[in-house]
Amino acid sequence: MSRAWLILWALVVYQVAAWAFAPQKAAQPATPVDGPGYGSNEAIFVDGRARTRSSAAQAFDLPYGSRCAGEGRKQFISSVGGYYYRRQNETERYPETFGKPGADYIAKQWVTGEDKRIERLTQEAYAQGYLQPSDFDNVARKMVEAIVRNERITVRSCAS
Repeated sequence: MSRAWLILWALVVYQVAAWAFAPQKAAQPATPVDGPGYGSNEAIFVDGRARTRSSAAQAFDLPYGSRCAGEGRKQFISSVGGYYYRRQNETERYPETFGKPGADYIAKQWVTGEDKRIERLTQEAYAQGYLQPSDFDNVARKMVEAIVRNERITVRSCAS
């Protein structure tokens, strides 16, 4: 009887070891699809983009003095950062998911008049010293750096 248990135990250990040390198949990335460049939930994302733009625009409407410290600064950086995070993330993800149609589609979605206004206000805030690319996380920072690349800081409004 003990020999049967020993053989059963050895088979179980062998099976567990085989599962644990077996090479894993690499996950295959989804292949981009040819189509409209967006998914079936795009209406939700369009609404989200509008709300993100509105939040960023409201942040630039806050008093200039509140941009330097305290809750006003947190709100300003959070709203502007949220806008650029979403914009950069969608700019990277749509081509991965939907291929060239997705890249073309999302590029058109982020060139509205409101987007141009936010870019201009970001450049002005950077030049006046109210924000720096280092204020944002890595995703948002990529887009902010691209927006302020040709700007130079003329005033250090928050340096005190």
